[in-house]
Amino acid sequence: QVQLVESRGGLVQDGGSLRLSCAASGGTFSRYSMGWFRQAPGKEREFVAVISRTGGSTYYADSVKGRFTISRDNAKNTVYLQMNSLKPEDTAVYYCAASRDLISSSWLGDYWGQGTQVTVSS
Repeated sequence: QVQLVESRGGLVQDGGSLRLSCAASGGTFSRYSMGWFRQAPGKEREFVAVISRTGGSTYYADSVKGRFTISRDNAKNTVYLQMNSLKPEDTAVYYCAASRDLISSSWLGDYWGQGTQVTVSS
């Protein structure tokens, strides 16, 4: 079973950038599709982005498309989320997730990290 640990998030100003990383252990990383979800206060957890096992395919939520980029380094067992042009509405706890399923726009993770807080100030 894979274990996931997200990097520390942080406080960023409106329009700023931040990169999250998620380190995986306990499994063969390249066998897992990897993704990010987020949950804002009082809201349900929502899909952000997912990347295929090889990194060749990705899906993004419409709300982050063109601003966020998901990538992975299979040699380092790590997935990244580069977040640019951040907005206050991006404020949320961000969760890394893994699954052995193929990716799609309705991808759901099976294994989860503990989450990391990202706050965007206006």
